[in-house]
Amino acid sequence: MRLLERQGNDFFRVSEPFIGRVPPYAILSHTWGSEEVTFQDITKYPPIAKRKAGYRKLLFIADQAAKDKLQYFWVDTCCIDKSSSAELAEAINSMFRWYKGAAKCYVYLADVATPSSARSALGTSRWFTRGWTLQELLAPATVDFFSADHQRIGSKSSLEIDISEITGIPIRALQGQPLSDYSVIERMAWAKKRGTTREEDEAYSLLGIFDVHLPLIYGEGRNAFVRLGDVVEHRSKHARMSSERVL
Repeated sequence: MRLLERQGNDFFRVSEPFIGRVPPYAILSHTWGSEEVTFQDITKYPPIAKRKAGYRKLLFIADQAAKDKLQYFWVDTCCIDKSSSAELAEAINSMFRWYKGAAKCYVYLADVATPSSARSALGTSRWFTRGWTLQELLAPATVDFFSADHQRIGSKSSLEIDISEITGIPIRALQGQPLSDYSVIERMAWAKKRGTTREEDEAYSLLGIFDVHLPLIYGEGRNAFVRLGDVVEHRSKHARMSSERVL
């Protein structure tokens, strides 16, 4: 896992991958735009990174992390070297765990304007329609929502009734009840109205929701869901057999 840290007011450094113990960190949840800052931008072309619209998100999480006394933070656009298929596969299979391990998760809602009207606008945000943000909502213990102008709207806890109505996810699940307490059909229903840019990612974005791992095969299309179903069924069958042995 690579982490970002701020260097001065305007520049960022991406760490080498942490092996073993990872320092406390904040993590960003957002929807991608057309000008996101990449790993290559940060490591090789910082002046180009600063000119991209997505750079404002880095400034936002850096400022918020500093307020929460966190030196390190993680952003998916630039903390993964996507030119390495091995690193990308490890990141996608570890994503749920990384969000769960964050000291703070900040949700940046680029399409929600001001806190005064933000609560009523939550349900119209694109963030609630994307596949990857499902695990980003459920995995972390602490999730804070912010408007486009960086003003705090509320937390997963304070907004749990609204979020449950928007997503169809039970409040107990939002409060941290183990996802394994919910059936496969129930968890699949939470993702039903969400989409991803790549067809395969509709399956890959659910790996953490079902606590399973898969090799990534971009180009396989809907077969990714077939493989996901097979491994989820195998895990469920193994869990039932283990439970019966205990009884």
